Amino acid sequence: MKEGWTNRWKRLLIWVSGYLSIIAYVIVGGYFMVKSDDEDLKKTAKSAFIVTIIFTAISAFLAIYSACMSLAGTGYATGVYDAYTWMTNLTLIAKTITFVVCAIVSFFRDKIENKKDDKIEIIDEDK
Repeated sequence: MKEGWTNRWKRLLIWVSGYLSIIAYVIVGGYFMVKSDDEDLKKTAKSAFIVTIIFTAISAFLAIYSACMSLAGTGYATGVYDAYTWMTNLTLIAKTITFVVCAIVSFFRDKIENKKDDKIEIIDEDK
C-alpha cells in the first residue's frame, strides 16, 4: 500500500505549523519528535522549534514594549509608536522570509542531495 505522506510533505508540514503558531507547532512538531522513528524528521522538527522559539520571543518582547508604551501614556503620533510599528513590520517580514526559505530547502532537500551524489559519481567515473 502506498503511503500518502512522504517525508518531504511531513517536513513542509512541520515548517508551516511553526509559521502559523506556537500551538500548531507543539501539536505537529511534538508528534514528529515523539512518534517518528526517522531521524531526518526529528532534525527538521528541532530546527523548526528553534526558529519558532526565536520569533515567539521577539513577539513577546514586542508585546511587552507595546504594554509599556500604553502604560507610559505615549500617543500614536510619537516616535516610540513609529519605532514599534517598524519593529513589528520587520519582524513579520523576517519571519515570513525565514520560514519560507527553510520550508523550501527542507522540501527539496532530497533532490538537492541526489544531484550532489550524481555529480560525485560522475567525478569518480573519470578517474
